[in-house]
Amino acid sequence: MAPRTARDRRDRNRRPGGPRRPEDLVRRTAYEVVRAVQTRDAYANLLLPGRLRDRGLTGRDAALATELTYGTLRGRGTYDAILQVCSDRPLHRIDGPLLDVLRLGVHQLLGTRIPPHAAVGTAVELARSVAGPGQAKFANAVLRKVATRDLAAWLAIVAPEGDEVGRLSVTHSHPRWIVTALRDALGADRAEIEALLAADNERPRVTLVARPGRATAAELVEAGAEPAPYSPLAAVLPEGDPAAIDAVRDGRAAVQDEASQLVALALADTPLDGPDARWLDMCAGPGGKAGLLAGLAAGRDARLLACDVQPHRAGLVRRAVDGRTGVAVVDGTAPAWRPGSFDRVLLDAPCTGLGALRRRPEARWRREPSSLAELGPLQRRLLASALEAVRPGGVVAYVTCSPHLAETRVVVDDVLRDRADVERLDSPQAVRRVAAGALDGLGDGPYAQFWPHRHGTDAMFLALLRRTA
Repeated sequence: MAPRTARDRRDRNRRPGGPRRPEDLVRRTAYEVVRAVQTRDAYANLLLPGRLRDRGLTGRDAALATELTYGTLRGRGTYDAILQVCSDRPLHRIDGPLLDVLRLGVHQLLGTRIPPHAAVGTAVELARSVAGPGQAKFANAVLRKVATRDLAAWLAIVAPEGDEVGRLSVTHSHPRWIVTALRDALGADRAEIEALLAADNERPRVTLVARPGRATAAELVEAGAEPAPYSPLAAVLPEGDPAAIDAVRDGRAAVQDEASQLVALALADTPLDGPDARWLDMCAGPGGKAGLLAGLAAGRDARLLACDVQPHRAGLVRRAVDGRTGVAVVDGTAPAWRPGSFDRVLLDAPCTGLGALRRRPEARWRREPSSLAELGPLQRRLLASALEAVRPGGVVAYVTCSPHLAETRVVVDDVLRDRADVERLDSPQAVRRVAAGALDGLGDGPYAQFWPHRHGTDAMFLALLRRTA
C-alpha cells in the first residue's frame, strides 16, 4: 500500500534507525554549524569541512550545505528584520535553536532557488526535530508569511527610510557600527560604500599561494587553477577542493588571500641598510604569511623566527614552514630576544577581522565596538615591541586584516607620535613594486589599504616602518 502522508513517504526512504537522506543531512549539517557559531563561538570555515567529511557529503550536497551555512550567517541581519515582521513574538523570545532554523529557512526562501514549498517543508521538519511539534507549527506559519514576497519586496518594507546607516545595515546585513566604521575608513561616496558592503556578502574565490622554492604559480595553473591578477605567487581555484592539487596536498602550496601574500612580499622586498639575515614573524599563527616568508628567507640564506603566544597556533605554524625556520611560543609584548635583533619584522596584529567578512561572515555578529577597546592597547604594545626588535636600518610591517581606522592608522600614528627614530615608508608603492599586475586604489600613502570591492581581496592594511636609529 502506498504511503498515506508526506512523512510516511520520507520514512520509506530511511532505514529504521538508519541515516537520514542526503537532503536531511545537508540541512542538519548547515544548522549545526550555524548553531555552533552562535553558542560556542565556533568558526564556520574550520568546523564545516570536518562535518562534511564526517557525513560523506560531497559534490552538490556539500555545495548546498556550504551555501546554506554561509548564506545564513551572512544574511542574519536582513533575515532577522524580516522575521520580526512575520513573527508574533519578539525575536529575543524565540528559543535559540528555533531562531536559527528560521534563519536557515528564510535563506532558503529568499537567497536560493530552492522551491518555496521545499524550503518551508524542510525547515519545518528541522524545527520539529530540534524544537518539537508545537514549534514546528510556529515555524510553518512564520515561513509561509516570508514566502509571500521576494527579497527586494521585503527590503522595501523593513529597510528604514530616512536613516541611511540603518538602511545600509538592514539591506546588506551588517551591524550599524560596522557600517559606520567602514564608511569612515573608505571615505567614499554612497555608491562605493554600497559596493563594499555588497562585496562582503559575496562568496570569495579560493586563492592559492605557491610557497617560494617549493612550488610555482605556473604549477598551480597547470593543475587546474587560473592565473591571479596581482600576486606573482598566486593562482585562483575556480571550483573544487584545493587538496585535490598535489602541491597543496604536499604542503608546497596553500590557501592564502592575495592581499595577505602581497603584504609579506612587500616587507621582504623593501631595501635595507646593512645585513639581511634575521627575520621575525611576531604573531605568526596559523602560519600563512610565515610559510611564505620562510621560503623567501631560505632563498636569501636568511633565517625566520616565527612566534605565537598560543601553543596550538604555534603548532599550526610548524606545519606551514620548513625545517630552517624556528618556531617558538612567545608573548610578543614581553619577548625574550634582545633589542635590535632582527633585520625584518612582520607584525600581523590581532584584530577584529572586519577585513575578512567575506570568508568569516560570523565575525560581524561576534564583534562589538568594545572589541576595539580590548584590542587597541594590545596592538600598540605589540607595535612598540616590534620596533624595539628591529635594528636601526631594518623594517617593520604592521599588518591588520581590518580597515577600521582605530586598528590601522590610528594605532601607527599613536605609537610613532613621540618617536623620532622611525620613518614611514610608501607602502602603496612597495606593494605595486612586487605586484605582477597593475594595482591601484590602495590609497595615497604612506599606508596601503586593500578593499574587497576594489581588489577582490580581504581588506588588509599595511604600514611599512623603517627604524632609523
